[in-house]
Order: sequence, then C-alpha cells, then structure tokens
Amino acid sequence: MNKALMKNYADTFMDKVAVIHSAFDETPKTVAFVMVDKNLPDTEKCEVAFMKTNSINNAWWTNEGVEYVNDTPTCRSTSSGDHVLIGNKKYKCAPVGWELV
Repeated sequence: MNKALMKNYADTFMDKVAVIHSAFDETPKTVAFVMVDKNLPDTEKCEVAFMKTNSINNAWWTNEGVEYVNDTPTCRSTSSGDHVLIGNKKYKCAPVGWELV
C-alpha cells in the first residue's frame, strides 16, 4: 500500500502509545511508540504494548508496529514497574494487570 493510504488507516483505526521504562530504579525514559487498535480498552492497549516490547524469538524493537526511540542500540524488555502512556493517562505495569497512575 502507498504511504498516504497507510497513514490514513493509522489515523483512523490506530492509537500510538508510549512505552516508558522506569522499573529497577531507572530514570523514566520513553523507549518506544507502539501502534495499537484504537477500539481496544486501555488495559488491552497496554497488553499489546507490553507484548510488542518483549523479546521472545527476536529483538522486540524489530516488531511490526513498534517505533524504537531509545538512544542505545539494544534495550531490555518491558517489565513490571514500567509505564504505558495512552493520551494523557499513564498506566503502571503491576505484577498482575495495569494500574492507572
């Protein structure tokens, strides 16, 4: 598909959420933007962002729908204690589920 058509699709059906690594006493840092289905509830958007920023078989920053913005060539996977920003709402990855902060 051409770029204009893809941008129109993304603007219509997708949200871009920020993944912020802040667990393990780190200074909070945005490491990626992840495209998620606009119609999903926020907690499911968080789950998609979490899944897409975890390395299973390949480095997560090579996953489709992920824009890697960290200033290092590699990065750890998203973990409990990290955050996902959806619009102006920030969610913390809890040991089970997500907490609005």
